[in-house]
Amino acid sequence: MLAFIAKRMVAIIPVMGVVALFVFLMLRLSPGDPASIIAGDYASPADIERIREQLGLNAPIPVQFGKWLWTLAHGDLGISIFTNLPVSKLIAQRIEPTLMLASTTLVFAVLVAVPLGIIAAWKAGTWIDRAIMIFAVAGFSIPVFVLGYILIFQFSLELRWFPVQGYTSPFVDFWKFLRHITLPTVTLSVIYIALITRITRASVIEVMEEDYIRTARAKGQSERIVLMRHALKNAAVPIITVIGLGVALLIGGVVITESVYNIPGLGRLVVDAILKRDYPIIQGLILVFSLVYVMVNLLVDIIYTLVDPRIRY
Repeated sequence: MLAFIAKRMVAIIPVMGVVALFVFLMLRLSPGDPASIIAGDYASPADIERIREQLGLNAPIPVQFGKWLWTLAHGDLGISIFTNLPVSKLIAQRIEPTLMLASTTLVFAVLVAVPLGIIAAWKAGTWIDRAIMIFAVAGFSIPVFVLGYILIFQFSLELRWFPVQGYTSPFVDFWKFLRHITLPTVTLSVIYIALITRITRASVIEVMEEDYIRTARAKGQSERIVLMRHALKNAAVPIITVIGLGVALLIGGVVITESVYNIPGLGRLVVDAILKRDYPIIQGLILVFSLVYVMVNLLVDIIYTLVDPRIRY
């Protein structure tokens, strides 16, 4: 196991290198010029050229990429073009709201989706199963921002149960944190719940047709024990897989959800940086998100061996 983890950790280096190259080229070759944005609408071409020279944007792309890699090798994500602050500092300032939103969404989605999937599999073919599947299809169909505005209108403007937008740290006021994080969590988790529910249902139904399930029933074990002790345990690998892969949905959904609810997290930082063409921030954030996704996949692979000892790497 330790050898496997070590190999995967080493393999992360070339993966992140490819991601860094792709992100760098994608930003440099796309339309838009941060120097023009900084200079303003009434700047002369000479002013824009001077700013480009100061930012190092006139250097050849290989030179720019080499300098950026050199700073990355020293643990430096660069300096923001607009704020003139280290990107790592900006990320540290914004990371708490994003971590809290992602954590509450993940916990809420798993606690809701796995039982729903088990119930749908248990009641397969009945109206309960059909109702749960209709919810799962609707969860995939409704865009995150549309659901967010619907929840804001109903629960914030009409019922006034929750604030419209903003964020409060749980370390400052836990009750206000819950009131601020509830609607964003529900908004972001719906598509995640739909995904996990469908996979859980399919996996449990497949396992329920195995011989050892018939044997367990023949021994007189209750349906609850058959589902929880035998079926769910053996259906866990696909469920864990989709939970890990769903982190990509969380990363993309966080950007939209934080914009809808005006949460000052990494998602809002991404949007602001894209609008301003702030290359260092965009590059740094994509690298951070990519690293998180790779580490989650590594964690999923490790969990496989704990859930199913038959799996060996």
